[in-house]
Amino acid sequence: MIDGSTLARVAGAAFLTVGVSTGAQAEWLQSEREIRSLVSGKRVYLKVPLGGEFPLYYAPSGKVTGDGSALGLAKHFAPRETGRWWVSAGKLCQQFPSWYDGDTKCFQLAPTDKTRLRCRRDDGYSGRARIAN
Repeated sequence: MIDGSTLARVAGAAFLTVGVSTGAQAEWLQSEREIRSLVSGKRVYLKVPLGGEFPLYYAPSGKVTGDGSALGLAKHFAPRETGRWWVSAGKLCQQFPSWYDGDTKCFQLAPTDKTRLRCRRDDGYSGRARIAN
């Protein structure tokens, strides 16, 4: 049986290992206001390499909920967890109770258009996502 921590590593690694287009370079956001405006109250859908997307909802209250059940993971374990999010040093940070073993993960964000962005995690992994209300 796979636990929530393993899910987070698999989903995170899957999302972050997807190649990023080599088109026009987007600028990494630096201001807390820009980052909050980009994600607060919205769903961010992380691309996964085998198709599909992993949704994260960033509530204005600072809670973030991830749910991998649409990817068919629910038959193995409960793939839904709620943690917290915040902005620090120009990065979107998040922490879940068990995903990533409870470790904090921070990401730089660079919008490529009104609904798409590039992400780069502190450990260097990068990937793509789309944003919806």
